[in-house]
Amino acid sequence: MQPTVKRLTPEDHSRDSAGLTYVYPVVSRRAGGLSIGINLNPNNACNWRCLYCQVPALKRGSAPAIDLPKLEQELRGFLHELIYGRFMQEKVPPEARVIHDIALSGNGEPTSAQEFEQVIRVIGEVKDEFPLPDTLKVILITNGSLIHRETVQNGLGRLAQLNGEIWFKLDSVTKAGRLQVNNTRMSLARMRENLCLAASLCPTWLQTCVFKLDEAPPAQTELDAYISFVDALLRDGVQIKGVLLYTLARPSLQPEAARLSKISEEWMETFAARIKALGIPVNVTP
Repeated sequence: MQPTVKRLTPEDHSRDSAGLTYVYPVVSRRAGGLSIGINLNPNNACNWRCLYCQVPALKRGSAPAIDLPKLEQELRGFLHELIYGRFMQEKVPPEARVIHDIALSGNGEPTSAQEFEQVIRVIGEVKDEFPLPDTLKVILITNGSLIHRETVQNGLGRLAQLNGEIWFKLDSVTKAGRLQVNNTRMSLARMRENLCLAASLCPTWLQTCVFKLDEAPPAQTELDAYISFVDALLRDGVQIKGVLLYTLARPSLQPEAARLSKISEEWMETFAARIKALGIPVNVTP
C-alpha cells in the first residue's frame, strides 16, 4: 500500500488523509507521537453533538455496518507502510516519529458500531503481526453513553488485554452543562454507572475539554460540581487513572463555532491543581 498523505501536523486530523475508509494517521498533541486512528463512523454520525466537534456535516445517528475484512486489510497495509516503508521519514515530523497508539475515535461514537467487539479482536490480531513497541496502547475515545451494552463491555474486556485504555468524555456533570456542551440528555446517574463499568473493565481516564463560550470560561458552579463528582468517585473506590484536561486545538465545524475560543494555560493549570488535590494525576494540554 502506498498511502498518499501530505506532511502531517497536530492541527490536521483529517479522517481521509490516507485515502482509506477506516484508518488514518494523526500527529497527536496529547499522545506525543503518531496515532493510528480507526474511524468506525465514516458516515459522520454520532449520538451526541458536542459544540467543539470538528466533524464536517455531523448528523445524529450510529456507525454503519463495519466491513471487517476491509478494516483488517487497511490496518495491516498501513502498519506495513509505517514500519517498512518511507511514510515516517516523508510524512511525519522528526519529533513525532514513534508509533504511540492505535486509537478508536473518528467521526462519531465508536461504540455505536454493532461490530465493536469484533473490531477490537481484529486490531489485536493485526497488531500481533508487527514488531510494534511493547508500550503501544490501544485507546478508545468515547462519550461513554453505550457502555451498558453487553457487546461493548465484551469489547472493553478485549481492549484491556491489548494494553488498552479508555478515554471517557466528561465535559460537564450538570444537566444544563451536558445539554449545552454535548447536546445530550443522558442522566448523570447513567453516565456515572457507565463510567464505573468502564473503569472496572479497562484502565480509564477522564477526558475533559474546557473552553470559553461567548468569551466566558466555565462557571464556578460547573467547576465545583465537577470536583465534587470526581471526589465522590474516588471516595467510592472507582479506579480512575487520572484526567486528560485539554482545550480547543482546531476550529469547531458546528453552528456555534464562532462562540467558542481557547482558554488560557494559566486557567487550565489552576483548575488542574484543584483536581490534583483530590489525589489523581492530571495531564494538561493547552
